[in-house]
Amino acid sequence: MQQAVVFIEDAIHYRSINHRVDASSLRLHRWYYSRLCQWGLGLAIAVVLLLAFVEQPSSLSTSSDPRYRLPPWEPPCGLTEGIEALCLFIFTLDLAVKSYLIGWEEFRKSKWLMGYTVVIAASIIDWMLSVSMECDEKLRVRRLLRPFFLLQNSSLMKKTLKCIKRTLPEIASVILLLALHLCLFTMIGMLLFAKTDWGLYFRNLPQAITSLLVLLTTANNPDVMIPAYTLNRAYSIFFITFSVFGTYFLMNLLTAIIYNQFRGYLMMSVQTSILRRRLGIRAAFQVLRCQGTRAAVVYVYRRAHTRVESQLRWMQNRHPAPPQYNYTCLQKIQFIFSHYYTTLAGNAVALANVICICTILVLNAEKSTAERNDYYLEVINCCFIFWYLLEMSLKLLAFGLKGYLSYRNNIFDGFLTILLMVLQITILINYSVPFSKWQPISHAMSLWDMVRLINLLIVFRFLRIIPDIKLMNLVASTLLDLVKNLRAFAGILVVSVLSHFSSSFFIISNSTIENITSNYTTTCGTYEQLEYWPNNFDDFAAAIILLYNVMVVNNWQAFMDAYSRYTTEWAKVYFVCWWLTSSVMWVNLFVALILEVEHIEEPTEEELLRQLQQHPHLHIHCTVDT
Repeated sequence: MQQAVVFIEDAIHYRSINHRVDASSLRLHRWYYSRLCQWGLGLAIAVVLLLAFVEQPSSLSTSSDPRYRLPPWEPPCGLTEGIEALCLFIFTLDLAVKSYLIGWEEFRKSKWLMGYTVVIAASIIDWMLSVSMECDEKLRVRRLLRPFFLLQNSSLMKKTLKCIKRTLPEIASVILLLALHLCLFTMIGMLLFAKTDWGLYFRNLPQAITSLLVLLTTANNPDVMIPAYTLNRAYSIFFITFSVFGTYFLMNLLTAIIYNQFRGYLMMSVQTSILRRRLGIRAAFQVLRCQGTRAAVVYVYRRAHTRVESQLRWMQNRHPAPPQYNYTCLQKIQFIFSHYYTTLAGNAVALANVICICTILVLNAEKSTAERNDYYLEVINCCFIFWYLLEMSLKLLAFGLKGYLSYRNNIFDGFLTILLMVLQITILINYSVPFSKWQPISHAMSLWDMVRLINLLIVFRFLRIIPDIKLMNLVASTLLDLVKNLRAFAGILVVSVLSHFSSSFFIISNSTIENITSNYTTTCGTYEQLEYWPNNFDDFAAAIILLYNVMVVNNWQAFMDAYSRYTTEWAKVYFVCWWLTSSVMWVNLFVALILEVEHIEEPTEEELLRQLQQHPHLHIHCTVDT
C-alpha cells in the first residue's frame, strides 16, 4: 500500500518511479520530496546564485557608473564562504539521497548525477583553496559552476538543453554559411574602400569584419554606408546586397532551420513526462491488484488521491458562501456591493483617477519642481483613496473576510488600498493642512516624492480592469501561462555563466576606470562620447545589464569597440559569442517553442507494462488483466 501511495505521488508530480521501493526507502523518498525539503533545496540554489551580487567585487552600490559610484560594502572574509559551505553541504546531502534512492546501477547511467558529483567536488576543492588563501584569490572557478545547481534541479531546463544539443549541427552549418558570406564581403569591401580617405570602417581586416558583422544586426546602419554613399551613390549597392543576403535571407533561414529541428522535440520530452504519470498510476494499480484487498484501495485514496482533490478544488477557485445578515439594510448593502456592476463602477472610478493624474501632470509638465503646487492633486488623491477604502470595507462586509480573499482581484485591490491609506496618513501627519505651505527641506521625504509614490500605486491599481475585459484577460492569462511554460528559457542560465566568466576575466580595476573616465576622446558614437560608463563588468549586476544591452544589439558595437581598445582584440570574440548565444540561438528557440502546437499521445498499455517489467527495484509476480 505504501508503494502505491508513492507511485501515485510520483505520477502527480511527473516523477520517475525507478527508485527503491522497500519500506525505509519509501519513507526517505517521501521525506525528500516533501514541500519542506524541496523548498530548502530551492532556497540553497537561490542563495548560492545570489552570492555573486555580494562577493567581491560587490554589487551593493547605488550606481554602477565609476564616476559617481561610492565604494561598495565588501563582506568580511569567511561570511560568504560560510554561507556557500552550508549550501555545498545541502547539495552533497541532496546528491547522496538521490544516489541512494535510485541505486548504484541507475546512478552510473545518469550523466546529470555524475556531472553533479564532479561539480560539487570541484566546488569544494576551490572553496578550500579560497579559504586557505584568506579570500585573496584572483579567480574563483566555482563561480562558473554554480548555474549547474539550478540546471540539474530543473527537468524542463534539461529537456531544453537536449533540444539545443540536437539542433546544434544544423545551426553550425548555417553559421558557417554566414561566416563565408561575411568573409566574402569583407574582402570586397577592403578592395573597394580600404585605401580611400573615407573608408573609415575598412582600414584593416579586423575593423572591416567587425563593421560588416555589426551591419548584419543592422545596429550601425546607415552609419557604415554613409562615407562611401556620400561620394558615390552606386556604392550603396554593396551594402544593400550584403544586408539582403545576410540579414533577410541567411538570418531568416537560420530561424527556419532552428524551428524545423526544434519542432516536436520538446513535445517529445513532454511526452516522456506524460508517460511517467501514466506509468506511476499503472504501477500503483498493479501493486494494489497484487494486494487484492479493498482496504488497500481505500488507504491509497485517503493518503494520496485527496491531494489531487485539493489541487482540483484550488484550480476551480471555489468561493465560500457569503455571511447571512438579519437586518434589511445590511442585506441591501451586501446585494449591491457583491454585484458585478459594483466592480464596473469601481473600474470607472479608477479610470477617472488616472485621467485626473494625467491632466495635472500635463499642466505641470513645463513647470519646475519649485513652481508646482501639489495641493489640488493631493486633495483629489485623498478623495479617491477614501472611496477605495470605503469600497474595500463594504466588499468585506458583503463577502466576508474569507470570501473577499478568495478573489485574486480583491487581494490586489486591498493590498494597494492599504498602502495608499498608510501613505495618505503619513502625509497628513507630516504636512497637516494646508498642503500648499509644506516645506520640503525640513522633511526627510518631500511632499512631491510622496505624492509621486501615491500616483504610481494608483496607476498600478488601474490594472484591476484587466480581468473584466474579456479579450484583455485572455491575452493576459495567455502571457502568464507562456511565462510559466517558458521559464526554462529565462536568461538566468546563460547570463549567469557568461556574467561569472566576464566578471572574472573582463573586470577593469578602479585605477584603470579613473584613467579612462578622465583621459579619453569624444569621437562620435564611441563608448565614451555616448557616456555608457554604467555599462561595465565591474560587478555581477552591472555585467548582467551590459549583456542584456548587447543582446538587444542596439549600439552593441560601442561596447565591443571599447573593450577591445581597453583590454584585448579577443574581447570582440567574447561579444560575438554572446550575441550568437543570446540573440540568435535563444530568441529563435523561444519563437520555435511558442509556435509548437503538436498534440500529446497517450502511451499504450503494452508500453506501460514493458516499462514496469524493466523497473530495477520493483518485482511483481501476480498477473494483471490488461
